Amino acid sequence: MATKQIEVVTSILDANQRVADEIRHIFAHADLLTINLISSPGSGKTLLLEKTMPLLKACGIRCGVIAGDIATCADAERIAATGAPVVQITTESFGGACHLEAPAVLQALGHLQMDELDMLIIENVGNLVCPAEFDVGEALRVVILSVTEGEDKPLKYPLAFHVADCCLVSKIDLVPHLNMSMEKLHASLERINPKAKRIELSSQQGDGLTEWVDWLVEQNAQKTELLEHHHAPSASTGKGHSHGHSHSH
Repeated sequence: MATKQIEVVTSILDANQRVADEIRHIFAHADLLTINLISSPGSGKTLLLEKTMPLLKACGIRCGVIAGDIATCADAERIAATGAPVVQITTESFGGACHLEAPAVLQALGHLQMDELDMLIIENVGNLVCPAEFDVGEALRVVILSVTEGEDKPLKYPLAFHVADCCLVSKIDLVPHLNMSMEKLHASLERINPKAKRIELSSQQGDGLTEWVDWLVEQNAQKTELLEHHHAPSASTGKGHSHGHSHSH
């Protein structure tokens, strides 16, 4: 009986990881601290960035943004109005992916003057599942959880919270109008990731923005150490996301 040859197709996550490692090398060379911002749709990522850009500028930090969406450039236009350099990635043109992948981020970097930036925030496509699996070369991950989503989301979508360096609890001004428990929400976050920095904020009212920006400034001050840690071969798990992030409190 003839032997049938079986072709083994390399995992899409492995292919993504190779490009992510290349991006990480680029960021280390450029001394650019990059943050992957993950959340569900409607959690307030774009409004947070609109408020964050001027505050970072006032602190002397030059920050750019890569905005990811399935369709439209609406988010990028809002962020660009703050004066920050922005590149939009719309995944509609290559299948409508619900997350950003490293090759698209690598392509977007060609449209940014990285030598004119200290920090880069990647606003991922609104989704708590897929973006958590795909490394895009970032040094830090931040996940946003809106109080309107309920207190059980960290338990239902654990990976997004487990790999986060910082968890932002957004829209806290709406808590009085909701049937939800902040105590249960924090208990869920604590159970999944007790090491992550946790900040409650309201971009609409301004609550918590100073603490958030202070955390970003602190990370930027430590970026040489962060970039060296993540540039090391052992920093990558090869499974599409990094573990062993440095946590600051």
